[in-house]
Amino acid sequence: MDFYVQTTRYNAPCGDLLLGAVGNALCVCDWVDAPHHVRNVQRIERALGACVRAGSGGVLAQAAAQLNEYFHGRRTSFGVPLRFVGTDFQQRVWAELLHIGFGQTLSYGQLAQRLHQPRAVRAVANAVGANALSLFVPCHRVVGTDSSLTGYGGGLAAKRFLLGHEAAHALMRT
Repeated sequence: MDFYVQTTRYNAPCGDLLLGAVGNALCVCDWVDAPHHVRNVQRIERALGACVRAGSGGVLAQAAAQLNEYFHGRRTSFGVPLRFVGTDFQQRVWAELLHIGFGQTLSYGQLAQRLHQPRAVRAVANAVGANALSLFVPCHRVVGTDSSLTGYGGGLAAKRFLLGHEAAHALMRT
């Protein structure tokens, strides 16, 4: 196998992330300590017919720089090219997540409505949970119907941190 997903670690203030890129696109930004981390990486390896190896530069450096700006309150959206690796339905869900603005939240039910599949709440939740591009595809902005914090790959403490970070910086921008 000579096709690689180049990876590097990124130390975020709320946990460590694995960044992975294929060519000029980011395909992984996943929480290293998450229960589904290994499964997400293996799924991407299988789907792409690739193996993971350490790397640096290019889109990995760009992603790390944009994450630094985000965590320092200087960035509210990302401009790194993304490569979704999943089913057509998962990719539709992930694409819709990109429309949840900085400092905003949406429930799983509202997300299902936006996808014109109001009965697919559970399928939408599963697709959100399979997102291997945390932060760049902002699944942390999805909450329960009552605005409660629900599961998150990085853990509820990381989700709470990210939502608090965005709320604080969104207020500073208004």
